[in-house]
Amino acid sequence: MDGRTIDEAILDLTRRRGPDKTVCPSEVARHLSPDDWRPLMASVRERARTLARARRIEITQRSEAVDPDAQWRGPIRLRWRREDD
Repeated sequence: MDGRTIDEAILDLTRRRGPDKTVCPSEVARHLSPDDWRPLMASVRERARTLARARRIEITQRSEAVDPDAQWRGPIRLRWRREDD
């Protein structure tokens, strides 16, 4: 699956959820491929890093935004970035 398709899914799901709620990367992968989503997880996480670097979304852990270039571990969430941030 190409990066553009993944980007569009991340942006669509986070936009619909709004800036006060988050999306799990697995939700994006399941949205794109309901029956075989696990192989997409690395790509979804990497595309989320790219979108966060471009300030389109935020990557969060424990409700706090994290640096997309950091070597974070554990569960992350994706949040639509407010226009004024």
